[in-house]
Amino acid sequence: MKAFFPHVAETRGISVRVSVSFLPEQSEPERGRWFWAYHIRIENDGDQPVQLLTRHWIITDGRGARHAVEGEGVVGEQPLILPGGSYDYVSGCPLTTPTGSMQGSYHVVGEDGEGFDIAIPKFALTAPAVTE
Repeated sequence: MKAFFPHVAETRGISVRVSVSFLPEQSEPERGRWFWAYHIRIENDGDQPVQLLTRHWIITDGRGARHAVEGEGVVGEQPLILPGGSYDYVSGCPLTTPTGSMQGSYHVVGEDGEGFDIAIPKFALTAPAVTE
């Protein structure tokens, strides 16, 4: 699984694993647009269910410009992840540069009502070099 999800962060028994793919068919470098898909797997190795309530992303482009994205849930859901369970989703990110990075956190609440943030590992967004 490590090869498929090379980026991992663990917080209080919750692991966030990320794999990323450049999508040339959705990119238009001649128009200054590059697009990536990322697959997230959240695994609960803790001893209580957690519900993902919000997300906070920091997206940095190749020029160093940072953009924060916050919102409720992920892909329209606020999943409840049981102990020993996992939740997967796929989303995408466009940039105006061929390189960049993403990182962030999810805010979850446990069965005991305690809320806490879990880390999303930093991962690079890198378009393959184009050779003419």
